[in-house]
Amino acid sequence: MGVREECGVFGIMAPEICDVASISYYGLYALQHRGQESCGIVVNDDGLFASHKDLGLVSEVFSENVLSRMPVGRMAAAHVRYGTTGGTNRNNCQPIEVNHQKGRMALAHNGNLSNAVKLRNELELSGAIFHTTSDTEIIAYIITKERLKTTSIEDAISSAMNILDGAYSLIVMSPQKLICARDPYGFRPLCYGKTSDGLYVAASESCAIKAVGGEVIRDVEPGEILVFGKNGVISRKEHCGKRQKKLCVFEYIYFARSDSVIDGVSVHATRIKAGSVLAKTHPVEADLVIGVPDSGLDAALGYSHMSGIPYGMGFIKNKYVGRTFITPGDRLDKVKIKLSAIEDAVKGKRVVLIDDSIVRGTTSGRIVKLLREAGAKEIHMRVSSPPFLHPCYYGTDIDSEEHLIACKYTAAEIAGRIGADSLGYLPVEKLPMLTGNCNCCTACFSGDYPTKIPADIGKDRFEQRLSDKEKGMESNIIKKAIDEPHSYCQQVCAVVK
Repeated sequence: MGVREECGVFGIMAPEICDVASISYYGLYALQHRGQESCGIVVNDDGLFASHKDLGLVSEVFSENVLSRMPVGRMAAAHVRYGTTGGTNRNNCQPIEVNHQKGRMALAHNGNLSNAVKLRNELELSGAIFHTTSDTEIIAYIITKERLKTTSIEDAISSAMNILDGAYSLIVMSPQKLICARDPYGFRPLCYGKTSDGLYVAASESCAIKAVGGEVIRDVEPGEILVFGKNGVISRKEHCGKRQKKLCVFEYIYFARSDSVIDGVSVHATRIKAGSVLAKTHPVEADLVIGVPDSGLDAALGYSHMSGIPYGMGFIKNKYVGRTFITPGDRLDKVKIKLSAIEDAVKGKRVVLIDDSIVRGTTSGRIVKLLREAGAKEIHMRVSSPPFLHPCYYGTDIDSEEHLIACKYTAAEIAGRIGADSLGYLPVEKLPMLTGNCNCCTACFSGDYPTKIPADIGKDRFEQRLSDKEKGMESNIIKKAIDEPHSYCQQVCAVVK
């Protein structure tokens, strides 16, 4: 609890005109865990794009009335967002739509660019005007620039991939084609499948493909471009093999849904294995193993199986508390409203508490307190990931070492601060055991970054911040416009000329 990641993408191409908006709705619903800040769907109706995007959960933004007004079509691109960069506003809702000299484009993106600041500065100096504060608009600009020089949208995407660095799984929709692309490192997941009635579907996770009645064909390879068009599916692999695969290991530990399979590896099985490893490396005498919903439950089951300590339900999660939930006053604890300890299950018992991570320690402390109040005799916390020691540049909302509790305190000290009797993390050297693949990205734990580290990683790194001198100049301009409108207009006209 406390770690978030940017986004989920979904795309669909049908052989005939159908209600692609409603199908996309169900796809986004299955990806809701990847982002609860905003969502959007763009429908392609024979080259005409129609969209609906807004802040909120999928069920809030796409009411029955909204879906009924969206046109039918053969293609759609869709997105759920949690912003690791950029502010929370409607301008940052995706998919981003672009109208350019050679047509239209809609773009949905999962991940963060590690060279975003450099690219944005170059684009702004060349005259580009940005309307959002996310990396996605940078990608849209670069693809559009390349499209003006190439003969096809897929060529433009291929050229853009020579410029982009970092994490990006893309769904790109043109008037005639649906395209998905995955960065050469494969930081973020992307897969595609097909339904029994011939609809091709691409999504961040396999659970979304299954949610719309499809069967997963395979994962998109790192560096691969897939083109869905009149000639079926065309794979382009000119960028494949250029980088060593670095899928984010936290996809398995936390981000992905338990029923998803990523790059051929079951998320559920990975979390079971993480719990087993914890039981071996951090054993303890206890009466009960419980997990923090949702991503801690599988690991708790694995810990129980390996240790022989009974597994049980220790918490009830309020499933109806979403992103837009407003706490009625500061006196109430948000954790208590979202999570309740089951007193009959934990009272008088020595409890092993399994969670996926500890970031600042605030939420962990509140969860431990819930168990104490419910009468737990001892609480031994086990974490199914290593301690966070470094910021992430590829889409995980960890942007400052000064806020990471593990950078300041030992495990024993953290246990004392959160009120636990003991604390054990998954050893970082054991991470390859979880997936059988030692090529995952572990940078937020180990500091081993696959790309060059960017200079500016702030969450709102593209927000405008005026200096005091600039603010004074701005005030004088506004005052002159109000007091001397005729003179001000003459000056503006002179500048334009």
